[in-house]
Amino acid sequence: MRIHVLPTKAFKTFAISLYAGVPLDESTVTSTALAPFVLRRGTATYPETTQFRERLEELYGAGFGFDIYKRGDYQIVQFRMDTINDSFVQSKESLLGESFAFLGEVLTRPLLEDGSFRASYVATERETVRKKLEAIVNDKMRYAAERCIEEMCRQEPYRLHPLGQRSDLDGITPASLYESYSAWLDGAILDLYVVGDTTPEEVEKLVLRHFGRSHKQVEAYASNFKPVTVSEVRTVEEKLDVNQGKLNMGLRTSITYSDDKYASALMYNGILGGYPHSKLFVNVREKESLAYYASSRYDGHKGIGTIQSGIETQNYDKAVDIIRKQLEELKAGNISDLELNQTKAMIRNLLSEIQDSAFELISFDFNRQLSGKDRSAQELLAQVDSTGAEDVKAAAGTFQLDTIYFLTGKGE
Repeated sequence: MRIHVLPTKAFKTFAISLYAGVPLDESTVTSTALAPFVLRRGTATYPETTQFRERLEELYGAGFGFDIYKRGDYQIVQFRMDTINDSFVQSKESLLGESFAFLGEVLTRPLLEDGSFRASYVATERETVRKKLEAIVNDKMRYAAERCIEEMCRQEPYRLHPLGQRSDLDGITPASLYESYSAWLDGAILDLYVVGDTTPEEVEKLVLRHFGRSHKQVEAYASNFKPVTVSEVRTVEEKLDVNQGKLNMGLRTSITYSDDKYASALMYNGILGGYPHSKLFVNVREKESLAYYASSRYDGHKGIGTIQSGIETQNYDKAVDIIRKQLEELKAGNISDLELNQTKAMIRNLLSEIQDSAFELISFDFNRQLSGKDRSAQELLAQVDSTGAEDVKAAAGTFQLDTIYFLTGKGE
């Protein structure tokens, strides 16, 4: 695995993150998502979940958790631990060392029965993942956002949800899950981060001691990005039992995180719909009262933008027209100094806050591993500050409307 140490005395804790990334794939996405849920239930040394949690308490209440998400066409599992710095407690053992021992055991020495995962844990966690996926369907705002991506990227791995597919869950057995977990661990790109008062030498020793698993040469994340040219806008309408219509739009852009124009794309998204002063919020929601909410997001690892809004179903045509008008305004360069300055201030605040959180520092640096682009927060901030209306206009010219997705009520 690649080891990244960010030495600092700014925090009273050690923050540890282990990223394991594999390509999004329909045949493995669900089992990869299920594995960490089972891993957190018990290990060879702490087979019962209560023992697992008690061990964290013994480490002065160390935190342990994980996230599963997608970045570009990769599915990423991130394990996190935070533990208090040894110098602030009277501990006979090194808390950093014990945290590594715990994390190493979770990942490489799971509880096994007859050569596979404990059946009861697999059955329980299958239901946990199922409920999480069902919760998306029940949250119509999230559901519409996911469906828009699914329709826009229907021929790409990115259409897959990082938690997998409900239809796959019942077919996963303790034996098949252990087999896929082993393949996942062997094939994943592993990046280990530590932020705190330590050294690269100390961390390397701890890795060798507690992750005693042979691993092939670490590969870099591959950038398979190819800009998509939109020939015509596709409209998808879906009917469910909803009171409020959900109008979502997907856009394609050639600008990604590794692009020198990334700061201009960030500014574009901020002015379009990223903040309360943005064009979508002010014009669609406030002035025209057409939407209960209206915002935009930009995924720099995939090169797509999305617009989310909640509307009365009878206002569909009006809402589409006024949202399209905001896109055209940006392409025409109709951007006020106030919009530019307020957006820069919002981005400046976000980038400044990174320094206040160890895990935000880690997350920002991990973007470098994903994209291959070495850019500090300070450099990005300087690029944002020097971005003018013409730069945003140029970025706007690369954003093409691809898909309009409308979730409407059955009674309409």
